[in-house]
Amino acid sequence: MRKSKKVQLLGRYIVADHEICHGKPTFLGTRIFVSDVLEMVAEGMAWETIIEQWHGSITKEAIAEAVRLSSEAFFKHTDEFVLEPLSV
Repeated sequence: MRKSKKVQLLGRYIVADHEICHGKPTFLGTRIFVSDVLEMVAEGMAWETIIEQWHGSITKEAIAEAVRLSSEAFFKHTDEFVLEPLSV
């Protein structure tokens, strides 16, 4: 018998569930990848437009949480993003 992984609540609006989208972070109750929404934010799309594109399945609060959590992760793992050290 295969042991199933638990659902990981990553915030109020974001989960990682092995049974949904291969365990990639999604918005709670959806199959919307957090990474897809963050890409839309990075492209400069208005949050209201993002919400409309996902037919109201996510909220401004959910987008804000995704941005905040990704910012925290970036600062915790900054060294992993270094392309090359600069001599100053």
